[in-house]
Amino acid sequence: MDVSHRKATVKLHFTDRTGKPVAGRQVKAEQRSHSFLFGCGGFVFAPYLAKQTPELKNLADLWLDVFNYATLPFYWGMFEPVEGEPHTEELMRTALFLKERGVRVKGHPLCWHTVCADWLMKYDNTTILEKQLGRIDREVTGFKGVIDMWDVINEVVIMPVFDKYDNAVTRLCKEYGRVDLVKKVFDEAKRCNPGATLLLNDFNTSEHYAELIEQCLDAGIPISAIGIQSHQHQGYWGPEKLEEVLERFSRFGLPLHFTENTLISGELMPPHIEDLNDWVVEEWPSTPEGEERQCREVEEMYRILFSHPLVEAITTWDFTDGAWLKAPSGFVRLDGTPKPSYHMLKKLIREEWHTEETLTTDENGVATLEGFKGTYAFCAGGASGSADLSENGEITVVLD
Repeated sequence: MDVSHRKATVKLHFTDRTGKPVAGRQVKAEQRSHSFLFGCGGFVFAPYLAKQTPELKNLADLWLDVFNYATLPFYWGMFEPVEGEPHTEELMRTALFLKERGVRVKGHPLCWHTVCADWLMKYDNTTILEKQLGRIDREVTGFKGVIDMWDVINEVVIMPVFDKYDNAVTRLCKEYGRVDLVKKVFDEAKRCNPGATLLLNDFNTSEHYAELIEQCLDAGIPISAIGIQSHQHQGYWGPEKLEEVLERFSRFGLPLHFTENTLISGELMPPHIEDLNDWVVEEWPSTPEGEERQCREVEEMYRILFSHPLVEAITTWDFTDGAWLKAPSGFVRLDGTPKPSYHMLKKLIREEWHTEETLTTDENGVATLEGFKGTYAFCAGGASGSADLSENGEITVVLD
């Protein structure tokens, strides 16, 4: 599969701190991170920072050795279970920990009918909307510069007809309509952080979602990227469905983010289950055969998505088994040991899709590097420097 679009060719001008060219020298170039977002749920980090046990540290180290992009939970009902008492400090501490380690962070989600705050139900719809927009203002403004990417609204296709239980956001969707509600929350998020990446996110990958996106774009809603959930508890989509989904949503020309991906390493969920949340089990073990199958499927899916020019991010939802629905959907087993899928993905990111070269500068201190887009460290003797090589062109690197 062609991944040449993931690379940049950059003419590098190496100088010392005085601006003098570093001529006729060998310079080691080593990629430190990708421009492409290799993501995973970052839920493991909050308990690690709270307890810092050896087991949690091991998980955090494994996570950071592969991924450069984390999703943190902002489910309103969990983030602010009591009105006026949000868990801002805990989430900020976690987000800062990740950012300091070069990880890009996304908040998920700002508006959703599920895991909504129960205390909203005592208010009328006008007040609920005010509080929803106020909530967006508080989080997007408060985390600006630390979290600049948000799933603004989640699962809108089903939102107005969701009937499992009454909730405040479905009430809003029924009153204002889907597109108008999406516009209100997106406009508020954009106003609070004009430079943020703002996603519409859904598990519905049919034409219904595509029609909603088209209606939203026609309404001038500032969607930065299309979020596509791919929870595959009932079996791997396979190349044919992947290509079908990619074709359906590529027509908008927007970046595509596979926001919530799960592939199972145990027995599959029965096909007759319509809502994955309805599958309740005592335990759901990973098996050796399932782990090998998961490894093959993860590799094929990542290769297909990485080769597609509009795909900018892939997030595996569960880092460890048992995180959602007790499913064996992680890269790491319940005992903290990594599965074959973890080792395979690490090899892809750190070896096959990785650039490490020794360059030789000419008499003007110039050398050309073709490598995977991302951040690089450069070293020549005892001098070092760094640069972001995400686009073709020229750049000056100071070796100090």
